[in-house]
Amino acid sequence: MALEEYKRKRDFTKTPEPEGKVAAKQEERFFCVQKHLASHLHYDFRLEHNGVLLSWAVPKGPSLDPKTKRLAMKVEDHPVAYGEFEGVIPEGYGAGIVMLWDRGTWTPEVDDVDAALKKGDLKFTLNGYKLKGSWVLVRTGGRYAGARGGGDRSWLLIKHRDEWAGDVDIVEFAPLSVKSKGDFEDILAEDTPAVWQSNRPAKGGDAGAMLATIIERAAALKSARSTKDAKDTKDTKAAKETKVTNSTKKAVGRVAASKAVKRATQSPRKPQRKK
Repeated sequence: MALEEYKRKRDFTKTPEPEGKVAAKQEERFFCVQKHLASHLHYDFRLEHNGVLLSWAVPKGPSLDPKTKRLAMKVEDHPVAYGEFEGVIPEGYGAGIVMLWDRGTWTPEVDDVDAALKKGDLKFTLNGYKLKGSWVLVRTGGRYAGARGGGDRSWLLIKHRDEWAGDVDIVEFAPLSVKSKGDFEDILAEDTPAVWQSNRPAKGGDAGAMLATIIERAAALKSARSTKDAKDTKDTKAAKETKVTNSTKKAVGRVAASKAVKRATQSPRKPQRKK
């Protein structure tokens, strides 16, 4: 059943991830790549098909170099609504920070997508912010280095040679979110989730060190924002008080001026005769 595995792995009373459902067929097929700092940093590559997002975890992220074959491990299908998700998973499965790194549409370069998936050779064209042009996903049968427990789950994501290919390291060149324009620390600084205090995502190693640095940066961002907000509030209050004071002065001035004008325009009083 579609999305059964996705829902089985998650507690939707704790995770902000969308519970989702199988979506209606759209005229254009959506795709996205989500940069995910969990137990390890990886990139989740997703293609919309039959109302769900077919998903692969790409440890090193996509490469624009046709000579570079990126391992892509097939994971459970995700709901289409997940394609817009960006935020913090505080605990449980996938605990960590999720960034919407790229999104757009994709077009199959085959007549039958299901047959291509079954064969293990899916060619397609991407039209995203960062990823464009012709690509292929090829199943390896677990023979590729790093495909732990691979089997049918082990695929390779490869860029075809075209005008969008090149030797630019796209994950280093364009590291930020296409949704919020920020980095992991900006996403984390938007909230105070349990991941701040928990070491469940990314225990030790490079990912753990990265998370510790991100938490430190996020804390600095929150502190700076709090200081700025406090200053802005103080400045706003002072400005309002100044405005009120100035308005009062102007009002008093207008009253005084009005009285002066009135006195100046009144007919002089006739002197009274002494009796």
